Amino acid sequence: MIDLTNKVTIITGGSRGIGEACVRLFAQANSKVAFTYKNAKEKAEKLEKEFPGKVKAYCVDMESEKEIFDMVDQTVKDFRKVDLLIHNAGIWNDGTLENMTLEHWNELIRINLTSTFLFSKACASYMKKNNFGRIILITSTAGQRGEAFHSHYAASKGGMISFTKSLAVELAPFNITVNSVAPGWVDTEMNDEVFADKDYKESIRKTIPVGRIATSEDIAGPILFLASDLARHINGEILNVNGGSVLCG
Repeated sequence: MIDLTNKVTIITGGSRGIGEACVRLFAQANSKVAFTYKNAKEKAEKLEKEFPGKVKAYCVDMESEKEIFDMVDQTVKDFRKVDLLIHNAGIWNDGTLENMTLEHWNELIRINLTSTFLFSKACASYMKKNNFGRIILITSTAGQRGEAFHSHYAASKGGMISFTKSLAVELAPFNITVNSVAPGWVDTEMNDEVFADKDYKESIRKTIPVGRIATSEDIAGPILFLASDLARHINGEILNVNGGSVLCG
C-alpha cells in the first residue's frame, strides 16, 4: 500500500469524476487533501465529512488568477505546506472549426490550459522552498493525436503535455518531478450526455482492447503511483491510461 503520511496534496476539480476518486484514494493513503470545486458544494461538503480533519474543500473559479493563488496560499496556511499537485479540473465540449467562436475557444483554453500554468506556478514556489514536489497534470489522448470537432480541447491538452515536459526539466533541480496521466474515454459525469446514447457508448467500448470503458478509479490509481516514491525517477512522462485503445507512448 502506498503511504503518503505527512504529505499535503492539492487536487483540482475534486468534487466529481477522476478528481473525486483521487480525493478518496489520496486520503486513504494518509495524505492531507485540499481540493477545489466550483458548483458542487453539497458533494464537496460530503467529502469533507467523509474524511474529517484530513480533507478540505475550496471553491475556486479556474478562470480567476486571484482565486487560484489565494487557494494555494490558504492551503499552506491550513496545512503548513503543499507537496503534491494533481491538476485535474477542466471542461470538454463540442466545437467545430466553422462554428466555434473566439469566446468559446478562449474560455476552454483559460479553464484547461491557463489554469494549469497558474496552479503550477503557485505550487512550485512553495515546493522549491521545501526542495520537494510532485506535479501531475491530467491530460488526454486527444492532446497526443488530436480530436476532430474538439480541436480547442485537443489543443489545450496538447499544450498541457508540452508544458509537462518543459517543467520536468526546469523544476528537476529542486527535486520536483512533473508528469502527466493521459486518459482515454472515462465513464464520468463529464461524459454523461454523450454516453446517454447507449449504442454510441457500446461502440466506444468495442474500440477498447481490454473490453471496457475506464472508471474514475482506473485513472486515480496511476495518478497515485506517480505521486509516490515508487515513481521518484519518472519525470516528464505522459502515462497513457486508455485500455490499449490509443497506442501513442
